[in-house]
Amino acid sequence: MSEQKETVVENKMGVMPVKKLVVNMSVPMMLSMLVQALYNIVDSIFVAKLSENALTAVSLAFPLQTLSIAVGAGTGVGINALLSKSLGEKNYKRANDTAKNGAFLYVISYIVFLILGFVAVKPFYAGQVKNAGTEGLEIMQFGIEYLSIVMICSFGLFCQFFFERLLVSTGKTFYSMVSQMSGAVTNIILDPILIFGMFGVPKMGVAGAALATVIGQCVAGLVAFICNIKVNHEIQLNIKGFRPDLSIISKIYKVGVPSIIMQSIGSVMVYCMNRILIDFTATATAVFGVYFKLQSFFFMPLFGMNNGITPIIAYSYGAQQRKRMIKTIKFSLVVSFGLLMFGFAAFELIPELMLVKLFDASEEMIAIGVPALRIIGVHFLVAWFCIIVGTVFQALGKAVYSLIVSVMRQLVVLVPAAFILAKAGGVTAVWWSFPIAEIMSFIVSTICFVRIYRNIIKPLPEGRE
Repeated sequence: MSEQKETVVENKMGVMPVKKLVVNMSVPMMLSMLVQALYNIVDSIFVAKLSENALTAVSLAFPLQTLSIAVGAGTGVGINALLSKSLGEKNYKRANDTAKNGAFLYVISYIVFLILGFVAVKPFYAGQVKNAGTEGLEIMQFGIEYLSIVMICSFGLFCQFFFERLLVSTGKTFYSMVSQMSGAVTNIILDPILIFGMFGVPKMGVAGAALATVIGQCVAGLVAFICNIKVNHEIQLNIKGFRPDLSIISKIYKVGVPSIIMQSIGSVMVYCMNRILIDFTATATAVFGVYFKLQSFFFMPLFGMNNGITPIIAYSYGAQQRKRMIKTIKFSLVVSFGLLMFGFAAFELIPELMLVKLFDASEEMIAIGVPALRIIGVHFLVAWFCIIVGTVFQALGKAVYSLIVSVMRQLVVLVPAAFILAKAGGVTAVWWSFPIAEIMSFIVSTICFVRIYRNIIKPLPEGRE
């Protein structure tokens, strides 16, 4: 990346009108995340055409696969917050050092998941399907085949996270969108070719789905790297003579570790829910996996907006501009409300259509899935607020509040409620654990946000709008 000049022009995060800035920063990220959600769904659609057991196997991979994403995304949140805050304070040396230490952390992360890919996948599946009988053996075979490739080849995922976070941290979300969309489109194109065997390529089944995923990640990482070289002149990534800086690493992980744990808790929750549901039938587990694919179509754009507003809030905090921060939060809440109300309507009005048209659902899957989607969809009514407020916590370096909310929601309330409801009311009752947990999340998020506002946001100078 090119050398920084003596006189640095004010970053757009400090001068552009807030609503225009949020749109400018967030829309590219929302579009790219929408494509990400689309290719997640497409992946499952093609796998479902192999068999319901293949779909269940890919669904069961979700906890460990999500763990790698949690480490990548959580580390990125820490890099994003520190780097953007450093730019807001005009501390360009610390911004550069943050980027270098971030690269080091991603290399270490890949080594960990490479090892897990060799030693953890088989026992991971064995623990989930041990009560599924002969059907479980086929599910396990499919799952090991799929997840081993995804884990061992996760270097593309971590490269993608690193170079995209550098772009986002400096406000260049358009280029982050380009890289993410390139990876997603690559995955979508390769899925049917590798899964079913086309154009002379042998039929690879679930292994083809995994290979399409990792190739897409590598393409996205390469495109993001090129974009950084070409356009990201605010960051110098010269690793000559680099040595890890424990001070910077601790600051990255002060924000990043709570985010990693928070998302990892989601993996634990999914693992526990799979164990609860598979005792009813493997189809119930497949429905749960389908739910996660469908809800991502509405939540992923919202997470894209979160990626866009995180550096804006962090920059405003570093630049001591309270008005810009508050306007960013208010506008984001309005947009997130609209997004999830649309999702709520889809889950309540057309659940059967989504199951049949997208996943060739059997009668058993429809019988379990339609009430499941309608019940779980209720939590959309409050989730929009909790997600945006959690982003504010992370951007202001208080990710521990997000961690508290996540632990309370997913481990303290959701999993125990699902276990109790499974015993008391059967598989249909299990789904009510999601709205119950979201109500608790809303209450705790509100309490934490009031404290953040009083102690951090309100004392800041008003600054410019």
